[in-house]
Amino acid sequence: MAYVVTDNCIKCKYMDCVEVCPVDCFYEGENMLVIHPDECIDCGVCVPECPAEAIFPDTDPSATPAWLALNHEYASSWPNITRKKIPPADARVWDGVPGKFDAHFSGEPGEGD
Repeated sequence: MAYVVTDNCIKCKYMDCVEVCPVDCFYEGENMLVIHPDECIDCGVCVPECPAEAIFPDTDPSATPAWLALNHEYASSWPNITRKKIPPADARVWDGVPGKFDAHFSGEPGEGD
């Protein structure tokens, strides 16, 4: 089992989760984070740290196979991130907004560490 980041991270990207990850398995995109499922050790310490509640175990119905595939695909090409940065200024505005993936997902990489 692994944890995956889902669509509520899009445009929120709080990054509290990256500092607690003991294996540094978070990767940064332009407007969201993903977890590399092959690196995740299933500890779950990131889940309570996510203000957007966007992280789920891959066995949870919210973590559909499509989210697992997306996390794996982009973790393989986006840069690793291990330190919290300042979230987007409008992160709270986007928290909980439905349909963010279709309207706002970007496959572009972030800066990483």
